[in-house]
Amino acid sequence: MSTVFIISAPSGSGKSTLVSRLLCGDRGLTFSVSYTTRKPRGSEVDGQAYHFIERTEFECRLRKCEFLEHAEVFGNYYGTHVSSLQAAKTAGKDLLLDIDVQGAAQLKKRIPDAVTIFVLPPSKETLEQRLRARSQDSDEVIRRRLADAANEIRNYRLYDYVLVNEDLDLAEQTLISIVRAERVRRVRVEDKIRPILETFGQVEP
Repeated sequence: MSTVFIISAPSGSGKSTLVSRLLCGDRGLTFSVSYTTRKPRGSEVDGQAYHFIERTEFECRLRKCEFLEHAEVFGNYYGTHVSSLQAAKTAGKDLLLDIDVQGAAQLKKRIPDAVTIFVLPPSKETLEQRLRARSQDSDEVIRRRLADAANEIRNYRLYDYVLVNEDLDLAEQTLISIVRAERVRRVRVEDKIRPILETFGQVEP
């Protein structure tokens, strides 16, 4: 049984760094590479950051119901292909997704037992400082990202966990703890419990 972990956060909250650290230290996780119609940025490589496809191809796949979730953001489509979950199940691994609030809500409806985690910056001021420190965006884009962040943060109650990323190392350890705890929920380990019960002559119906 593969557990699906969904992580969402406003741009600049440190989500990508946390995801990268989590994946490096947990071989039981596989990352879902989303499909998008936007163009690659900088040194982004197709198949690593995203699967980059044309809008017409995305819409064709959409009509065929190939996506677990999808959203249109700033004029570009983003989506999680069904093959991501199938591949994780085949490999016997859990699936980690880095998707926005729209996508998380869609996916939670399709997979109710998915674990959702929202990463918060400690304040708007800190978020703005982090966005400016990246030196990637214009003032206009930063203002738009901050406005989007305000809208996204309103949805934090829809998530199972809220992680405030004030200290990166502490946030990483908390994220690791969430993943480990979810893996031993009774409903996720029933197949391991039954053989133990049988050794005691107890078999649950």
